[in-house]
Amino acid sequence: QVQLVESGGGMVQAGDSLRPSCAGSGRTFSSYAMGWFRPAPGKEREFVAVIMWSDGSTSYAESLEGRFTISRDNAKNTVYLQMNSLKTEDTAVYYCAARRGRPRSSVYEYNNWGQGTQVTVSS
Repeated sequence: QVQLVESGGGMVQAGDSLRPSCAGSGRTFSSYAMGWFRPAPGKEREFVAVIMWSDGSTSYAESLEGRFTISRDNAKNTVYLQMNSLKTEDTAVYYCAARRGRPRSSVYEYNNWGQGTQVTVSS
């Protein structure tokens, strides 16, 4: 098992940027995929982005690619989500998740979750 702790959310205005992070502990992450998910109000968690720890390959939700960038810091066992040109509809609790193996976009493919970090975007 791995422990995941998100941080770096906050309250910003539309057009601003945020870079929440997800710090992992308990194991090395070389065989893991690390993803970000968010629920819209009243909805289930939806895929945002994922990164394969071993080679840094990434994948994004089609609607977010170009504004959001996922990255990792190997030395810190930390994954980041650079969010640019934020919109009010980006407001959500952002969750970090991990799975052993290849990247997947389904929330049900992940068995390790952080507590989430709140991102609020005001107009």
